[in-house]
Amino acid sequence: MMTASQSASNAHQDSTGLLGLREVATALEAWRRDPNAATHARLTGAFATVVTGSGLGGGHLYLHAPPLAEVELRAGSLLDESAETAGLRSYELRFGDRILATLQLDAPPAAVFSVDECARGLEIIIGAAWSEARAGQATDELAAIDSATRGIAGVLDLDRVLQLITDRVRELAHAQYAALGIVDQEGGIERFITSGISRIERERIGPPPHGHGLLGVIVATSHPLRIHDMATDPRRYGLPANHPAMHTLLGVPIGAKGRSIGRLYLTNKLPAGDFTEDDERLVEMFALHAGIAIENARLHEQVQRLAIVEERERIGRDLHDGIIQSIYAVGLSLEDVGDLMADEPDVARARVERAIDSLDQSIRDIRNFIFGLRPELLEQAGLVGGLAALADEFRVNSMVDVDVETYGVEEEDLSPEQTGQLLSIAREALSNIARHSKATQGTVSVEAHDGTITLTVTDNGVGFDPDLARGPGHQGLINMRARAVAVGGRLVLESAPGGGTRIIVEVARRETLGTDANQVGDE
Repeated sequence: MMTASQSASNAHQDSTGLLGLREVATALEAWRRDPNAATHARLTGAFATVVTGSGLGGGHLYLHAPPLAEVELRAGSLLDESAETAGLRSYELRFGDRILATLQLDAPPAAVFSVDECARGLEIIIGAAWSEARAGQATDELAAIDSATRGIAGVLDLDRVLQLITDRVRELAHAQYAALGIVDQEGGIERFITSGISRIERERIGPPPHGHGLLGVIVATSHPLRIHDMATDPRRYGLPANHPAMHTLLGVPIGAKGRSIGRLYLTNKLPAGDFTEDDERLVEMFALHAGIAIENARLHEQVQRLAIVEERERIGRDLHDGIIQSIYAVGLSLEDVGDLMADEPDVARARVERAIDSLDQSIRDIRNFIFGLRPELLEQAGLVGGLAALADEFRVNSMVDVDVETYGVEEEDLSPEQTGQLLSIAREALSNIARHSKATQGTVSVEAHDGTITLTVTDNGVGFDPDLARGPGHQGLINMRARAVAVGGRLVLESAPGGGTRIIVEVARRETLGTDANQVGDE
């Protein structure tokens, strides 16, 4: 067999053959755009014109070059598949290294010089049509990948990301079924997400696969794998009862940061046939984006878990520092009340009254604490509105009268993070007033001046010596300082025994932060 490009003949082809080649090009374009009975008949007629116009006895062309639709054409003496001719010549029609079609021509001795020219003309026409179809397919694929990756890029819930990836890849590769298997460190399948199978069908199938058979082969390899028929492949393990029939298979690894994290499985190419090299390349491109999306979702889950752990630790410290210790003290004070009721009823009565007062205070602290666990309710109101809400809650649950004062503060002066941290500091400071200060009056003020926002919380309570070491359970002041530093601010504590307490927090206004950032960038 020779290639059409190996023609060495300079024989002249008559005008009928040349016109036929032009008609083949036009008919092939129509077939490419809409393969149907009418365009097939037109293409067959154009091919017959080329064969007869070139003085050939017959011809047989088999075109199998996706994305061009498969087609078989016969003319003249080769209309009969079983026909045998003495002058049969065979060609491979190529585009570069790729075989696009096979061609057989019945060439009588008189036409031996024109037969190569006919084959070469058909090769050029088919190559041009395939190249154009491939360019259009590449454009469509890039648009489809862009659409698919955009659909998963902003999703941070891992389960949702995995399902979206599985659904999108099934659409991209035109597969009846798709699955995504996440592998553990030992190479086993720890999660298996499917697409194309209903929930009821999944339940009927039973547990997800363990990675035996072909799925295990794909897991063990680091490169894509295409299989013509799963049912006859010797490496198969077998499908469970109630499992839909599956034949063609494409498996592609998913990697991220240089390691394998899973596999994509696609089965039953639609409308028919095997998965192609183009399908494999397309799914590989998508798998790169899928790996990034999976890692992003995993990192988001880890950050959320870390935040939950940190918040639990903070809640535990705060509860232990105040409320739990107060309740424990009440319990201790009531241990011998039963004995005192007989011998010293007045003392017992006084202890019970003090215990009731302490429990009432603990209840108020718990209500304040629960309110403090819902910072979004305050942040939605902004700094000024949030401080007002805190003061209202504080007045209800304590015997301290607190005023809120604001001077020239606009909501846009602070970022959402600054607002949230300042409200948390104010909440902590008010909680300390209720629990420790024995104050009767407090003030919360916020003021804007000289590019800064200053939050001040004062009380007229007993005060304390800030230089004295405090027990390890007292985390309130440490938490407030950390919150101030987190938004680039600073916290100053002023207090003295018998002189009340003042907590001052200063943060830069948002516009000042922006100006400083620009100056740094300009340098």
